[in-house]
Parts: sequence; C-alpha cells; structure tokens
Amino acid sequence: MMDKRFVKETIVSEITGLSLQTLRNQRCLNRGIKYLKVGRSVRYDLDDVYKYMFSKKVKTEDCQNN
Repeated sequence: MMDKRFVKETIVSEITGLSLQTLRNQRCLNRGIKYLKVGRSVRYDLDDVYKYMFSKKVKTEDCQNN
C-alpha cells in the first residue's frame, strides 16, 4: 500500500509561501512543482513540494573578512 500524501494547492501555498495565483501561473506555464490533475481537482505530492523547496536552497558564505 502506498504511503503518499497528496495535498490541495492551498496547503502548498502555505508551505511554500507562494500565492495561489503564482502556483496557477506556474502550472499554466509548465513550471514549478509537479502536480496531478484528477478531473478538475489539482493535487500535489507532498514529497514533490519538499523536493522543490530543497532545490531552491542557497549556500551562503561566511561574511567575515579575516
């Protein structure tokens, strides 16, 4: 049995900080987080949401000038 969790775009918006309109625009442009469409319902695999967020991680450098 699968242990997957699929969430609505409102939950994705809360997790990522992206607006609903941004998520919708990204889907229209085939960008952003992968999603599933079942009938008229849009769902995101929670694992894909976190993968997307971690892919945006920026490595910072030590700002001290020694």
